[in-house]
Amino acid sequence: MKWQTIYLGRLLGLFTVITVVWLAIDKQATISMLPILLGNRPVMMVLAFISLAAGLAIVLAHNIWSGGLLPVLVTLIGWLMVIRGVLFLFLSYQDLTSILAAMQFGALFYLYLLIPFAVGVCLTYLSFVAPRPSGD
Repeated sequence: MKWQTIYLGRLLGLFTVITVVWLAIDKQATISMLPILLGNRPVMMVLAFISLAAGLAIVLAHNIWSGGLLPVLVTLIGWLMVIRGVLFLFLSYQDLTSILAAMQFGALFYLYLLIPFAVGVCLTYLSFVAPRPSGD
């Protein structure tokens, strides 16, 4: 296992778990914050650039689709970050709010948080129990 895979797994896993717990603690504040955030174009552009840059960094340094669940998850998250960044750049406020409404985000809030939480726990666990790389 490459040290980059272990590092990115730990980083992404811990970041995801901490963020999801923070969002879940105050559901109402999180849900009421989203339309305000989506309606602020300059903030959305900054978030898009950050997501796009981080996703491209992961994809360019770690585009690994074999070798177990950990490297594949790290690569998949990198690609999802790239896609999210591009969507945030090109979709309008109306498009983004329509997507959230179609997803029934408020009603299924905890289900939508459960998915990244499970992925974050999986990444964290797999990256901390992975054998130390030798000579990578």
